[in-house]
Amino acid sequence: MKIFTAEKIKAGDQFTIKNEPVTSIALMERAAQKCVDWIFTYCKNNHKFAVFCGNGNNGGDGFAIAKMLYLKGFDVDVFIDSSNEKFSDDAHFNYEKVKEISGISLYDFSAIDKFKFDNDTVIVDALFGTGLSRKLEGKFVQLINALNDLKQIKISIDVPSGLFSDQISEENQTILKADYTLSFQFWKRTFLHPETGKFTGKVIVLDIDLNKEYIDETSTDYFVIDDEIIKEIFRPRSDFAHKGTYGRAAIVAGSFGKMGAAVLATKSTLKTGTGLTFTVAPNCGYEILQTSCPEAMFVSGGEKCIENIEIQKETVYGIGPGLGTDILTKKALIEFLNDVKEPLLLDADALNIISESRETINLIPKNSVITPHPKEFERLFGKTENSFTRVELGIRKAKELQIFIVLKDHHTQIITPEGKVFYNITGNSGLAKGGSGDILTGIITSLLTQKYSPETACILGVWLHGKAADLAAEKFSKESMLPTDVIVELGNVFLDLNKKVTTLL
Repeated sequence: MKIFTAEKIKAGDQFTIKNEPVTSIALMERAAQKCVDWIFTYCKNNHKFAVFCGNGNNGGDGFAIAKMLYLKGFDVDVFIDSSNEKFSDDAHFNYEKVKEISGISLYDFSAIDKFKFDNDTVIVDALFGTGLSRKLEGKFVQLINALNDLKQIKISIDVPSGLFSDQISEENQTILKADYTLSFQFWKRTFLHPETGKFTGKVIVLDIDLNKEYIDETSTDYFVIDDEIIKEIFRPRSDFAHKGTYGRAAIVAGSFGKMGAAVLATKSTLKTGTGLTFTVAPNCGYEILQTSCPEAMFVSGGEKCIENIEIQKETVYGIGPGLGTDILTKKALIEFLNDVKEPLLLDADALNIISESRETINLIPKNSVITPHPKEFERLFGKTENSFTRVELGIRKAKELQIFIVLKDHHTQIITPEGKVFYNITGNSGLAKGGSGDILTGIITSLLTQKYSPETACILGVWLHGKAADLAAEKFSKESMLPTDVIVELGNVFLDLNKKVTTLL
C-alpha cells in the first residue's frame, strides 16, 4: 500500500471528484458511511456518541457521521465552536443537516467541563484532519486535554486531532490520544513512528474508493507492507524441487556464553526453508548446536569465539548473532569482508565491529542487508533527533553504500538503495526480548539463499517474522511468548500463505 502525503491525498480527492465524477459532498458522505459501518460493527454495545466537530472538512465528516449514527438509533450529541460558525462549504452543508434533526443536541466545546458522559459513551474526534500544519493553541489545547482526561473510548476520524500527517510533532504539541483511528484510504507516515504513532491507538484503514487510476499512477517512495505486496512476492515451493534448489546458508554466530543466539538464527534459517544450512561457530558450541539443530552442519570457526571465516562458494552468509567482539573475531570479520564479493547479511555484533571503522563500513558488498536496531544504527551512522530524521539518514546511507537497511523498530523500516522505504505493520511488543533479532537474521538469510532479491527477502522476511510473532502472542501473550515460539509459528504462517496464494492460481 502506498503512503501519500496530505497534499497528494487532497489531490486524490479532487481527482476522484473530477473524474468519477462525484460531488465533494457525496465523497464526504461515502467516507462517513464507511466510518459508521465500522462503528456499527465494533461499537454496537455502546449506545451514546459525542461527536466533536471542527470547522473544516474533517468536521464535515463528523457532522455526516453524527447524522448517520442518529438514523441508526444511537443517542448522539454534537459539540462545536459556537463562537465561530464559519465552516468550509461541505462542513456547513452537513452542519445544517444536523441542525434539522431535533433529536441531536448541539453544545459548545466549553460545555465539556460540566457535561456528564456515560461510561458507554464513545467520543468521536472530527476536529482537525490532514490539513493541520501548526500545533494547536488556546481553546483547542484545553479541549484536547479535557478529552484526553476522559476514560471513554475515543475514535479519531482520519487522523487524531493535533497530529501532523507527514512530519514529527513539535515540542509540547497537544494531540488527542485515540483508541482507534479510522484512516481514509491510506496510512499516514506519522502513524508508523514511535513518537507520533502512540497517539493513534489501533489504526483501521477504510477504503473510500478514491480513484484507482490516481493511486496507481501517483508516485511515492513510502509504502506499507500489506497482504497484496506479500502475495506478489511469495513463491510457493515447487513439487519437483530438491535441496539444491533452495540454496546454501551459512550462519556465522555464537561465542562462549552466547550460543543461544546461534541456535535461534540457525533454527529460523532452517524453518524458513533453506536447502542446506551450515553454522559457523566456535567449538565450545559444537554439542549445543548438533543437539538442538541436527538438520544443520557444524563448521568450526575457532575455540571460544570466531577466529576464522572461510568463504564457501554459492553460499549466503548471515553474520552477527552472539558473535561477540573479541579481537580475534574482529580480525576474522574484517579479513572476510576484504575477500567476499557477494551480498550477505550483517547483524548485531558484526555491525558493532564494523561501526568502529569507517573503512570497514565501506567493505560491505553492494546489495547486502544490514539489520540494526536504533542503537546499532546510531553507532554505525551517528545520532539523529528522532525516528523521522533517522529514516532520512538511513536513506542517504543506503544510497551511498548501495545496501539495504532493515531498521528494526515497532514498525520496522526497510530502506532500499533507491531510497524507497517500506514500513512493516505485523508484529508486536512481545518481540521486545533478546533473541528476536537473531530469528530475523535467520529468516532473511534463508530467503536470500532461495533466490529472493535482497528487497523482496527483506520485505517478506520482516513480514513473516512479525506475523509469526502475532500468532505466538495470541497463544501465549506478549508477556510470555518466547523467540522459540515465534520460530514454531513460522510453519503456520507459511501454511496460511500457501493457501491464499494457491487459491489465486
